[in-house]
Amino acid sequence: MIKRKELFNISRKDFDALLFDLDGVITKTARVHSMSWKKLFDEYIRDTGRIPEKDKKPFDPEYDYNTFVDGKPRYEGVKSFLESRGISLPFGKPEDSPEKETVCGLGNRKNRYFHEYLKQENVEVHHGSREFLEFVKDKGFRTAVVTSSKNCSIVLKAAGLTDVFDIQVDGLVAASLNLKGKPEADTFLDAVRKLHVKPERAIVFEDALAGVQAGRAGHFGCVIGVDRANQGKALKRRGADLVVRDLTELSVEGEMPVTTMPMENIPSAMIILKHLEEELLKSNPVIALDYDGTLTPIVERPELAVLSPEMRSTLKKLAERFPVAIISGRDLKDIKQFIRLDNLIYAGSHGFDISSPPQINLAFQMGREFIPILDRIQRFLEKQVMNIDGVILERKKFSLAVHYRLVAENQVNEVEFLVDMALIKEPKLQKGLGKKVFELKPDLNWDKGRALLWLIEGLGMDMEETLPMYIGDDITDEDAFRTLQKIGVGIVVRDGERKRRSMAEYSLENTMEVRMFLEKLAEMPMKGEKP
Repeated sequence: MIKRKELFNISRKDFDALLFDLDGVITKTARVHSMSWKKLFDEYIRDTGRIPEKDKKPFDPEYDYNTFVDGKPRYEGVKSFLESRGISLPFGKPEDSPEKETVCGLGNRKNRYFHEYLKQENVEVHHGSREFLEFVKDKGFRTAVVTSSKNCSIVLKAAGLTDVFDIQVDGLVAASLNLKGKPEADTFLDAVRKLHVKPERAIVFEDALAGVQAGRAGHFGCVIGVDRANQGKALKRRGADLVVRDLTELSVEGEMPVTTMPMENIPSAMIILKHLEEELLKSNPVIALDYDGTLTPIVERPELAVLSPEMRSTLKKLAERFPVAIISGRDLKDIKQFIRLDNLIYAGSHGFDISSPPQINLAFQMGREFIPILDRIQRFLEKQVMNIDGVILERKKFSLAVHYRLVAENQVNEVEFLVDMALIKEPKLQKGLGKKVFELKPDLNWDKGRALLWLIEGLGMDMEETLPMYIGDDITDEDAFRTLQKIGVGIVVRDGERKRRSMAEYSLENTMEVRMFLEKLAEMPMKGEKP
């Protein structure tokens, strides 16, 4: 999302309980289900004599899945699809063998395939769903998972969500109570009865057409369609009050949960360039950048991180069009010396020390009273680490960086122990983490995200008409990403990292791709210009 629209707000004033379908809303097992259904029906269609050879069209994992089986109890899904192909089978019994040619037999065969695929596939949770569930629980909402699946407990355990829901109404519960499955409302109504909540005080979250119909049939206070399969219009037609692509498009009591994602799953920022071009015609951008690992590759020694002439040229071009700020952990004078451009705003020491060109006239310093403390801790650590090869102490005006990139692996814990000892001596400082570095800095409520907001305000820009962007690679940049989840665009530079979770919404591969992205930005027309 480039710039967040007015979010639908969920409040305790209006609702008491939230009811979630499982597959497709919370977990990504819909793909595993689709694969299982396809295997079942393709084999059956191939081998059956009930369909003329000329009509043996394979199961369509999009149309057939969404239309005939998604969201329905397993046996109902079998019956519904077979009827669409003109086949009527005996219903059979739930204990039928998977090899038996009955509705229940085929349903049991599908379940066997599902379990086989489940062993091969990891159960992923949709982006933001885990954080959203934990957030609404903290806000006092009661929650239930309502699914037609009889494998609900297995999937929840595999996804690490066993303790998230107050109530579980699944296919096994429905069978034991003789409840009708979706699109009937029985299972949702059973959930609110157990939660002691009236239907009009509950919200249903569904990605399946049958599930949305069930929510509407039960006269629930709100039915939210989660569009995972580009069927937003169909979800609306079936009765969804609101359609979202992701639970992160919702706010709770006026707040949004902070979401993270493994960096390997974060989409590339290159895909949003066209949307950015449209956004810049109506918004005023502020572009903030980290230095090390973003504008220059990570190097073994801090002094070797020299800005390339090409990147300097790109920054110069960009700053001639838009406000550009460098927000770095480096000392202010050092970062200015590395970049050597007069038309940029510089924020050193993670935003504790800010200066700007004379025409902008912005200056800020926070934490001057911490300088004597940093002097003392520097002297202490210089003595403590002198016998550990590879440690580099980098003193900045408002922080002290302890680099251990060149330290032997078996001595890194010793370095961290000495850093922690220093913090015991000087408790007014806090430890920050970065790439092969421990950062000792003032224990104040200030970070790169807050520095960016201060800059926007200092520039006299209206936040409603401003599009802030931040590009960074390190753990310290997550503060800016967290801030921009609500108001702008956060972009993480992966540089080979895949598993680390980030709060950024988009990604770039390396410094080379950063430069390509910035070049594209510099060529875009801005507000008031003709495209």
